[in-house]
Amino acid sequence: AALNPWDVMLCVSGTAIACENALVVAIICYSPALRTPMFVLVGSLATADLLAGLGLILNFVFQYVIRSETVSLLTVGFLVASFAASVSSLLAITVDRYLSLYNALTYYSERTVLCVHTMLAGAWGVSLCLGLLPVLGWNCLHDRAACSVVRPLTKSNVTLLSASFFLIFLIMLHLYIEICKIVCRHAHQIALQQHFLTASHYVATKKGVSTLAIILGTFGASWLPFAIYCVVGDPGYPSVYTYATLLPATYNSMINPIIYAYRNQEIQRSMWVLFCGCFQAKVSFRSRSPSDV
Repeated sequence: AALNPWDVMLCVSGTAIACENALVVAIICYSPALRTPMFVLVGSLATADLLAGLGLILNFVFQYVIRSETVSLLTVGFLVASFAASVSSLLAITVDRYLSLYNALTYYSERTVLCVHTMLAGAWGVSLCLGLLPVLGWNCLHDRAACSVVRPLTKSNVTLLSASFFLIFLIMLHLYIEICKIVCRHAHQIALQQHFLTASHYVATKKGVSTLAIILGTFGASWLPFAIYCVVGDPGYPSVYTYATLLPATYNSMINPIIYAYRNQEIQRSMWVLFCGCFQAKVSFRSRSPSDV
């Protein structure tokens, strides 16, 4: 079959996603200092995005090399599970950031480690179940009328996925609003203690709120168009609409390493160590709060 330019762009996007996140996973696995709960969550996000990138590559290969309904189901299920794990990991990171500020005194405890592992187990377990649904029979291979804008997923399947995304987005929005309130309250308390709000505190507060807005805005701008189109779209519409909303959604997995990993000083230092063994950091690693990531 002739190459579809949209499929080529998805494959290129998947390659970039896989390379970026493979580096993050390698850095976290390579550096013993990056074993705190905060970096475990970042590693989970990078792993999910890495699998999503590989899924996009495999989907392209199997679509033009091995044309099989069974393989199509497997690759679609793999992509659903990977992207679901990515979105769930973003939610887990948001919850961790909120807890690190709300329970700052008790955050560095065994309870936090247990909470992080529980969140990850639940996130990956639910994601795996969502990915298995089309493989176990919730597909439209034998009922074309039930197909959604994403074949071979059914309309009810993509509705469930979209509803899950909307719920996660609302939870993240609520938590980030609460985080902004906590940050502003801390700045106000500092101002009361020092009788005025210094320029550095104002800049830090403004930067923190702006960063949270960028994180949530990037997430929403990437996924909301595709989630909305899955609900309102019709399988009879031109496939270009599906591609045009799906491609920006994949960009979220491309941007995640930049937002959550490469901006972090510990990961930057570990990257230098990984690529240049002769480099010795003069400043030792220190455990940072998730709100700094």
